[in-house]
Amino acid sequence: MTASSALHTDHYELTMLEAALGAGTAGEPATFEVFTRAVPQGRRFGVFAGLGRLLDLLERFTFGPDELGWLEAARVVGQRTLDWLGSYRFSGDIHAYAEGDLYTGGSPVLTVEGTFGEAVLLETLVLSVLNHDSAVAAAASLIVEAAGGRPLIEMGSRRTDAEAAVAAARAAYLGGFDSSSNLEAGRRYGVPTAGTAAHAFIQSFSDEKAAFVAQVAAAGSGTTLLVDTYDTERGICNAVEVAGPGLGAIRIDSGDLVVEAERARSLLDSLGATNTRVVITGDLDDEKIRSLSDSPADAYGVGTSVVTGLGSPTAGFVYKLAVMSGRSVSKKSPGKVTVGGRKWAWRIADACQELVSLSPEPSPPGGRPLQSCVVRAGKRLEAPTLVESREHHRRAWGELPPAKPLELVFRSAPTA
Repeated sequence: MTASSALHTDHYELTMLEAALGAGTAGEPATFEVFTRAVPQGRRFGVFAGLGRLLDLLERFTFGPDELGWLEAARVVGQRTLDWLGSYRFSGDIHAYAEGDLYTGGSPVLTVEGTFGEAVLLETLVLSVLNHDSAVAAAASLIVEAAGGRPLIEMGSRRTDAEAAVAAARAAYLGGFDSSSNLEAGRRYGVPTAGTAAHAFIQSFSDEKAAFVAQVAAAGSGTTLLVDTYDTERGICNAVEVAGPGLGAIRIDSGDLVVEAERARSLLDSLGATNTRVVITGDLDDEKIRSLSDSPADAYGVGTSVVTGLGSPTAGFVYKLAVMSGRSVSKKSPGKVTVGGRKWAWRIADACQELVSLSPEPSPPGGRPLQSCVVRAGKRLEAPTLVESREHHRRAWGELPPAKPLELVFRSAPTA
C-alpha cells in the first residue's frame, strides 16, 4: 500500500496549521504527549498496540498533487499553507512505549517532539491507530487470560470495517491470539491464518455427509468439520464416519456450549476419535470462555467481542500539548486537567507501579525504562518484529503481581 495517509486527519488540524503559519508559531518547538485518563473500569491495565502500524502510515504522511489539489478545490486552506504542505515531511523525534507493553491512566505512551506545525498535523492519525489497536489488544489479552492456555483464533472480520479488520487481527495476535481468519493480516503482517467452512457450505449439499466428504477430499482428514448445522450428535457421527478417527477437529457454534462440549468429547471418545479436538465458537467473550474452563473444549474462536474491545472499542487516548517554545503547557478544563512538561516513565514491576517524572534522571532503583526513540530527526529506527512485540507483551504481563492493578505514581510533585 503506497497511497498517502495525509488526509486521514481532521479538518481542524489544517485550520490550526494555517493560523499558526499566519501567527509565526508553526516553526516553534513543541512537544505533544499521548495518554489516557483512565483504563476501562475493572481492568488492571491497558495494552499499548498499533505503533508499528502508525509508523508505517507516518512514512506515507505526505501531501502530493492529488491531496493538494483536493484541499485547494475544497478551499480548506490558502495558497501559503498549500505551499508549506507540499514540502511537508515530519522531521522531529518520537519516543514511545514498546508495542505490547502495559500502561495505566496518565502513562505517557507516545511523545512527539518537533515544530508545532509538524506535530499538530499528526494528532488524528496517531489517535485513530493507537486507540483502535490498543483497545483490541487489551481485549485480546483478557480473553487469552480467560482461555488459560487454550488456542484462540480471531475471527471478527465480518463484524467491523474491512481495514479495521486487518488492524484488529494484528492487534489480537499481539495480545496473544494464536491465529486469525483474516488473510490480508497474514499477507501484510505475517499473522498465522486458519479457517475451514461455514454453515452455508454444509447447506449447499443435499446432505451433511456429502459436504463432509467434499471438505475432507479437499483438506484432508486433519481438517475441522462444523457439526452443528442440523443435529450436533448426528453431525459428529457423520464427521467421524467420513474422516475416520484421525479427524483433526470438530467445531460447535451453537447451543449450551458447556453441555455441547462435554457431549461432543464423550461421543468422540466412544467413536474412537480420542485425539479429535473440540473447537468452540459462537459469540464468545472472556466471561463465556471462563465458564468453559472446566469443559473439554480444546480451542476457541472469538469474533465480535475482540474486534470491539470487549465493550471498550477505544483506549481513550488523547494527544495533548505539553511543551511549547520551552515553556510547560497544561490544560485547566474541569475534568480534563493535564500536567505540563515532558514526561519520562519507568516500570517498577514488584510494586505494580508506573513511575512518571518530569526529569529523565536519575533512573529509579529496579526501574525498567518504558520509552525509547522510534523516530529520530524524521527517520524511523529499527523496530521489533510483530512476533517480538507479542513476546514482549507476554513478559510485561507476566512480570506484574497477579490481580493487582497497575498504579501511576509521580516521582516529584507535578507542576503546571
